[in-house]
Amino acid sequence: MKMNGQWRLLACALASCLALSAHSAEKSDAAGGAVGTDKTFRISGFATLGAVRTTSDEVEFVRDLSQARGAQKTWTAKTDSLLGVQADWQIDPQWQVTVQGLSRYRYDRSFRPEISWAFVKYQPSPNASLRAGRLGTDFFMQADSRWVGYSYLTVRPPGDYFWYLPFHTIDGGDVSINQPLGEAVLRSKLFYGLARGKVPLAAEQWSVSASPMLGGYLEYQRGPWTARMSYANIRFAHDLPLAQVLAAEAVPFPPAAARMLRLEGERSHYYALGMVYDQGPLQLQVMLNRIDQGTRALEDSSAAYVLAGYRLGEWTPYVGVSRVYSRRGAGGKGPLVAAVRADSHSDQTTQFVGARWDFARNLALKAQWDRVRGQPSSLFPYREEDRRRWDGKLDVFSLSLDLVF
Repeated sequence: MKMNGQWRLLACALASCLALSAHSAEKSDAAGGAVGTDKTFRISGFATLGAVRTTSDEVEFVRDLSQARGAQKTWTAKTDSLLGVQADWQIDPQWQVTVQGLSRYRYDRSFRPEISWAFVKYQPSPNASLRAGRLGTDFFMQADSRWVGYSYLTVRPPGDYFWYLPFHTIDGGDVSINQPLGEAVLRSKLFYGLARGKVPLAAEQWSVSASPMLGGYLEYQRGPWTARMSYANIRFAHDLPLAQVLAAEAVPFPPAAARMLRLEGERSHYYALGMVYDQGPLQLQVMLNRIDQGTRALEDSSAAYVLAGYRLGEWTPYVGVSRVYSRRGAGGKGPLVAAVRADSHSDQTTQFVGARWDFARNLALKAQWDRVRGQPSSLFPYREEDRRRWDGKLDVFSLSLDLVF
């Protein structure tokens, strides 16, 4: 595999992270606490050096909707590689400030760093907290750590389940309450804010920024079992850039079609259930979601996945299966509306198997094979699809080195 500029840059970044990780561990051991000038200030981080290739050149495989291009038959580092740095300042027992920066492959085909978290937290009691600022969206279980590869078992969160979330952060606030119930704990969260992010669409970009978002969840934990029920909705502030995309292809965009495909002011709803078991060597995850789109431009969808892993010393082999299906809806809306809706259609099952090797402190090496089998009409969320040759079948091979420091 030839090392180009992209690989050299990522390798240098990873080497720096490894050096900082070792230095941080030494400093933490020596001080017996957080890294920094004193115990109230801490700098930490996470990184992933990933490599992925597929068995098809008919579509490009992406990690999520925010990526402009994806992987094909040639190994690439851009899909999964990322670097994050976080600073936490514990002002006193009640007040905390957190800022997190993240560099990952984005909608504009760059690794330009962005501020993913920037909030102030107030904790009036051990069981209640309020945050205000830039927050991560975590109403889907496991979504709050989707960038920290070291924190989860697989190379990446199952795409069939997480693909339909084009927004990763909001500017707003949330309130969390933890209620002890004997040997169990009931956690609840409510949040409100304006979503941030952009989604590539052909040569254009669809902005989900400034879209009001409201939601929350209830989570019950008892022993090794954790279950979560969540709901969120978003009212989109911007239409898809269909006029620009169609104009570039010299395709007429009549007013009637524009009205049917309107997103601005429309609301989408997200429902999810999740359950995790984690004790001893065994780890199990079961997740389900349903998304009701408030527009004819996007298809409603349902998704689920099951994951099982078993720890054997430093090694954790795992297997899983995920499924996503979106409904085409009634016809009679015209060929242009049907063609736009078809771009958001999914009908596929993914079987995946892999292994994680925790070979050193704060370091994990993973290998994974995804076997995707779907209908040729299953185009979402692949990039650069060749609709005449795509048969819905794809194998994805992934390697990743994850670390926290």
